[in-house]
Amino acid sequence: MFTLPPLPYAKNALEPHITAHTLSFHYDKHHQTYVTNLNNLIANTDFAMLSLDDIIQKTAKLSEYTAIFNNAAQVWNHTFYWESMTPNGGGTPTNDLNDAITRDFGSFDAFRDTFKQAALTQFGSGWAWLVVAHDKTLKIVKTSNAECPITEGMTPLVTIDVWEHAYYLDFQNRRADYTETFLTSLINWHFAESNFEKAKAV
Repeated sequence: MFTLPPLPYAKNALEPHITAHTLSFHYDKHHQTYVTNLNNLIANTDFAMLSLDDIIQKTAKLSEYTAIFNNAAQVWNHTFYWESMTPNGGGTPTNDLNDAITRDFGSFDAFRDTFKQAALTQFGSGWAWLVVAHDKTLKIVKTSNAECPITEGMTPLVTIDVWEHAYYLDFQNRRADYTETFLTSLINWHFAESNFEKAKAV
């Protein structure tokens, strides 16, 4: 039985950028629904004994398990997204991650531009991710709906949710403004750096 993971901050902690009103709907309604649906779908099955990561890996790209995958991956994606933001976020990463961004994108500004482009060009619902790829270089990937880079063997460092429910109450149709705000004021580089260090150790 899975439970809704606690937010890493108060619901009003990201204001004025993302309001408590948005977080209440996004976390209490959308995220909770994925948790509830997943528990209902895996009840009395072998999946009920597995971790969330294992469920995602075992159901990815298998049409008979689409509903289980979608809900499991959305529980994972949302939990990761909350950690990808922090009050007084933004700025630039430090140390090794900053060096790797400069190495693989040319400059931090080039990284920002590429990340924004991925978020803005994801058609419909989905996500943009900064990941460590198979060759240990940093890449930006975008995924549709519930898809997640972990099913492709990549290590996510940070993500932005570009489903409309993530930003519409605060930004309406202005996904570009939401993405810029995420990069300028919300992105949690400490979280990304921690994930980067773990990826290097593997």
